[in-house]
Formats: sequence, structure tokens, C-alpha cells
Amino acid sequence: MKLSSHVIKSTIVGALGGLLFGFDTAVISGTTAALTQQFHLSEAALGFTVASALWGTVIGAIFAGIPGQRYGRRDSLRAMAAFYVISAIGCALAWNLSSLIFFRFIGGLGIGGSSVLGPMYIAEIAPAHWRGRLVGFFQVNVVVGILLAYISNYLLGTLSLGAAEWRWQLGIAALPAALFLIALFFIPRSPRWLLTQSRNSEALDILRLTGVEDPTRELEEIVQSLREEGQGGRESLTARKFRLPVFLAITVGMFCQLTGINAVLYYLNDIFTLAGATKVSGNLQAVAVGATNLVATLIAMSVIDRLGRKKLLLTGTVGLVGCLSAIGYMFYTHQHLNLIVWFLMLYIAFFAISHGAVVWVYISEVFPTRMRAKGQSLGSSSHWITNAIISLVFPLLAKSSGAVPFFFFASMMVLDLFLVWFYYPETARISLEKMQHAIGRD
Repeated sequence: MKLSSHVIKSTIVGALGGLLFGFDTAVISGTTAALTQQFHLSEAALGFTVASALWGTVIGAIFAGIPGQRYGRRDSLRAMAAFYVISAIGCALAWNLSSLIFFRFIGGLGIGGSSVLGPMYIAEIAPAHWRGRLVGFFQVNVVVGILLAYISNYLLGTLSLGAAEWRWQLGIAALPAALFLIALFFIPRSPRWLLTQSRNSEALDILRLTGVEDPTRELEEIVQSLREEGQGGRESLTARKFRLPVFLAITVGMFCQLTGINAVLYYLNDIFTLAGATKVSGNLQAVAVGATNLVATLIAMSVIDRLGRKKLLLTGTVGLVGCLSAIGYMFYTHQHLNLIVWFLMLYIAFFAISHGAVVWVYISEVFPTRMRAKGQSLGSSSHWITNAIISLVFPLLAKSSGAVPFFFFASMMVLDLFLVWFYYPETARISLEKMQHAIGRD
């Protein structure tokens, strides 16, 4: 089945929130040393400053489903884009530590909200046979944003901007954020959301634009699934029938962060410093890690619908156990530290083909339409709460021994292997309505 231009355009715009999400995730790594010096931060204060955006992200993820269901996925994304713009400009102009933390918190609201609404919007507008690759494009944009942040940090670091360097590093995100906000005025609403509002004719028009083979039949299937959902009245995620989707959403979000990925990305330059790198070489090594992340993610996206989500998770997680254990051993013994950059690149590759490729796709698939906003918020909240806790304590753990956090993450991946093997169903190439019957039963 050929993709329509409307689906392609909507996917690109819906995924732009992921680019800003990735940029904000990684750009902080180039500012930690400058922020520590300018604001005289201890390890705990640095952890709090980095994690401040994440607490905004948690709140954004928890509550984004409410406007997403009331006002629609697309219109709510516009609010998230506005948060990104305000945050970038505010961080660049921050007059003290408190104002910096406040504007990072505002940016976190945008990240958390877009991590819920972006994948959900794409999942609901994408044809079933393309859904994995299209929702996965959100993760591709996250990875592109990470790489752009590392490149931006490196280039700005060569301009001799002095004490203002960190302001430029954080503020430059205002440009893509403004582009994201403008582009959101040129894409349609989610047809599935329109049907929950009884706007059937509008939904049918959009389904025709998406290029599905039989838009009328597709609409009837969605209406029937909504009717079946509505027979239970006003349900909540605590209902017995949603136990498996809730378990899947919480664990896939949580273990994505227990890979250690965002802690590594936030503190990548600090990790390289521990291994003996200079500022310039650390920035260049960060670019290499970001490029590896992008290449591996593109490979994963090309096969996610053919190989399936479960196989990718199992394969990548085995590799993560090995890489994390090896890095922990190097820091523990203080031997072969020159190899850390190579093992980090391999670690990033294994993450990208597994948790990185699957997390947003999987969470967007396992809930029925009426519950998808709440379910997406639940999975994203699990992801971001775990991220915030890890990012807060990582500097303290790494200070006592660089090996401790990596050994901990390796042990979590062993546990994750068992969960995926025994409890995770395959969701590839199954329509969202059929998925509802498969894993959302009483």
C-alpha cells in the first residue's frame, strides 16, 4: 500500500515534537560544566538543575491526555510547541538559577505533552501496515534532535562565546520550536478523535486523504469499536480488562529509561571527562555517539513492521546487558578507558534498535481509542518519572564510582529480558481495532 502525501506530511509535522524532545534531552550535556561554574553547583544541585525539566515532563505527560481528548491531538500539540518556544527563549535570557530552572520546567511540559500527543496522533492517522514505521518516525526525530544538539554544542564551542556559550546552546532551540508551531496549522485532525466527537463526515474526509483502500469500511470499523467501548460506560484504566495494556505501558516506559539512556545522554560529556577526554574531544565523541544513534534507529525503523516489536526488544536488550557490563567493568578497574567511546557507540546502537525504536510505537498501540489518551499518558509518565529519578541521582552515584550506575542498568536489562520474553505480545501489522480485541478483553 502506497502512502498518501497527506499521511507523510502529517507524520513529519507530528514528529517534529520528537526533534525538539531529542534536542532538549542532549543539549544540556554540553552546558553542565559551564552551569556548575557559573552557579557554583554541587553534584546534587547539578542533578536537580538537569532534572528540573524532567519534572515538567512528568506533569506534561500525566495531564496531556486531558486536552488531547477534549480539544484533539493536533490542537493540543500547538500548546506544547508554544511551551518549547517560551522555554528556549527563557533559558537563553535566564537571569539567575531559579529562572533557568523555571524555564527548563516549562520546556519539560512541552516535552512530556508532545511525547504523549505526537505518537498518538501519528498512530491514529497511519494505515495499519505502515503504523510501526510512521510512529517510529517520532523516535527518528528524537534521535535527529539529539545529533543536532551535539553538533550545535560542538560548533558553538568553537566560536569562543565565553560565559554566554551555554545561553546560545539552550536558546537556539527556539528556531525549530517556532517552525513546529507554524507547521501544526497545516495538518488535519485525527480521524479517530473526530469520531469520538461524533464528527463522522469530517473523519471520513480525512480517512480518504490518508489513502486507505476502503475509507467507508475503515470508518465503520472504528465506529463499531467505539460503540463496543462505550457499552461499558465511563471506564477507567483500573478496569480489569485493561490490566495487560496498563502493565505493558508502565513497564515499556520504565525499562526504556532503566537502560540508562537519558542519564548517559544528559551526562555524556561528564562521562567522557571521567574517561580522560578534553572538552573538544568530548564534544566530537558525543557527535559520533549521536550519529551512531541515528544510523541504528533508521535501520530499526526499516524493519520494525517486518521483524516485529518483540524480536527487536529481545535482540537489543541482550546487547545492552553486555555493553553496560563492559563499561561498568572499565570504570571499576580503571583499565581500557580509551575503549569507552566505542562501547558507548555500541550501547547506543543496541538501544536504538530495541527500546528506542519500540517504546512510543508500543505504548500507542496497546490501548483502545477511547482510552488511548489516558494510556499514552500513563506510559509516558512511567517513562519520565523513571527518567527524572535516574537523572537526579546519577551524578551522586557516578561520583562514588563510575561503575555503579552501569552495573545497575545492566542488572535491570536482565530483568527486562524476562518480562519481554514471557509477557509482551507482538503488535506488528495488526489494526488498532483488532488490537483492542486481542489484549483489551475482560
